[in-house]
Amino acid sequence: MKSRGSIVVILTLLGSLIFVNHLMANEKAEEAALAASTKWLTLVDKGDYSKSWERAAEIFRTMVTKVEWQTKLNTFRAPLGKVSERKVKSKQYTKTLPNAPEGGYVILEYETVFTNKQTVTETVTSMLGKDGKWKVAGYYITFPGQESQPSPEKKKE
Repeated sequence: MKSRGSIVVILTLLGSLIFVNHLMANEKAEEAALAASTKWLTLVDKGDYSKSWERAAEIFRTMVTKVEWQTKLNTFRAPLGKVSERKVKSKQYTKTLPNAPEGGYVILEYETVFTNKQTVTETVTSMLGKDGKWKVAGYYITFPGQESQPSPEKKKE
């Protein structure tokens, strides 16, 4: 009887360790993706749309040409002005996204205030590349009253 109880305790502890290890791995992925996204957003904030396209993930670059990207940002992002404040609202690690290959993804939502006092939600999706580096694979701006982009359930900050 004693040995059976010990086995249950050991299995419970082992399961807990595996769960904690999984959470820590996801947290590390989220932090690495956050760092990469922050660097990438700095390019967009500076108006260096061409370089932001070049530094994005391959899947991003196959979905939109550099000229299309520059045009979209000049149309929708530039009129908002400079960023006066940006806070992470949520971040979520996932291995799958609709219409995307299986892999490692982190979906970040930012509440961003621009100099013209417009507050928007910026959604940045980063993906882990084959080279082990996180790169931006998607960027969306959601304006107040606009339906947000579909994404998996997010972990609140």
